[in-house]
Amino acid sequence: MSIHLINLPRRIVVGDGVLKMLGNTCRELGFHGNLMVVTGDMTLQAAGNEALSALSSAKIDYDLVVIDDPDAGWVEKVVKLAQDKRPSAIIGVGGGSIIDVAKLAAAKTGLNFVSVPTSASHDGIASPRASVKGLGTYGSVEAQTPSAIIADVSVIKRAPRRLIISGCGDVVAKITAVSDWLLAHRLKGEYYGEYAASLARMSAHLVMKSAREIANLTDEGIRTLLEALVSCGVAMCIAGSSRPCSGSEHQFSHALDIVASRPALHGEQCGVGTIMMAYLHGLDWRRIRSVLRSIGAPTNAEGLKVSSKMVIKALTMAHKIRNRYTILGETGLTESAAERLARVTGVIE
Repeated sequence: MSIHLINLPRRIVVGDGVLKMLGNTCRELGFHGNLMVVTGDMTLQAAGNEALSALSSAKIDYDLVVIDDPDAGWVEKVVKLAQDKRPSAIIGVGGGSIIDVAKLAAAKTGLNFVSVPTSASHDGIASPRASVKGLGTYGSVEAQTPSAIIADVSVIKRAPRRLIISGCGDVVAKITAVSDWLLAHRLKGEYYGEYAASLARMSAHLVMKSAREIANLTDEGIRTLLEALVSCGVAMCIAGSSRPCSGSEHQFSHALDIVASRPALHGEQCGVGTIMMAYLHGLDWRRIRSVLRSIGAPTNAEGLKVSSKMVIKALTMAHKIRNRYTILGETGLTESAAERLARVTGVIE
C-alpha cells in the first residue's frame, strides 16, 4: 500500500466562553514563546482583544498584525513579519478569509497555526486548505493544518446571522461532494476514503437534523454547526485533499464568483449548487432545498441576488474549475441543459 500521511489538529476546544482558554492551550501545546496574532479591524473588537487578554493572562508575549484586506499581498506581508519576528506559532482570529491568510502564511513559514474563528461561515476554520484572493487560482490551496482550534460559541453567536446560515450551506454541500468523490472513484479510479467520506456525510446530515436549533441560534444548534465544520476540516485532513467537502456544488460557486459582479457568500452559493447537483445525482434535492429554506438560506437566483443568466453561465463553465471529475463530467453542461437543470429545481423561474 502507498503511504497515507494524516496531519490532524492536536487540540479542539468548542463551547461557551472557551476563548479565555487560548493562552493556557498555547502553553500546553508548547507555544509559549513569542506568538503572532493575525486579525482584522472588526474581528479585533469581536474577539481579538479578548484573545490578546487570554495570552497576557498566560504571560505569553505576542505581536499583533491587523489586516485591512485579506488577500495574497497580506499573506506575503505576514510571511515577512514572521520571518523577522520568529514566533513559535501564528494565531488567526477572525472570519474565514483572515484565518486563511494566517493559515497560508503559517504553511509558507513552517510554523504552527492556531485557529480562533469569529464566525461559522465555512469549514475553513478547521481545514488544511485556504482560499485567498489574488493567488491566481479558484478554489483552495494546501495550507497548514491547525494545531489547535478554539471555537467559542458565545463569539460565534454575536456574528451576523447570515454567516451562520452560510456555514450551514457549506456543510450541507458535503452531500454532493461525497457523491462526486465516489463517482470519480468508480469511473476514474481516483482514491476514495470511506472514513473521510462518512465523516463529511454525517456532518451534513446532523446539521440538517438540527436545522431548527441552528435557525433559532440556540447554544446547542451553534455547537452542532461548529462541530460539523470542524469535522469537515478533519475529514479533509484524513483524505489528504478537499475531496470529501468540495465537489460540483463548489465548482458552481467558484464559477459564480467569476461571472457575478456581486457574488453572495460562499456557503450560500454552495447551498444552491447542492440543490442542483443533488438533482443530477438522483438524490433527494427537495429535502435539501426544504432544509435550507427552513434556516433562511437562499435557494434560488433571487435569493443569491444574481440573474438567471449568471446562474446558467456559471453552470456551463463550472466543470472547468479545478482539474476534478464530478457529476458535471469532462465536457460540462450545455446552455440548454444548464437552463433546464436550474428551472426544474426552482433555482430560476
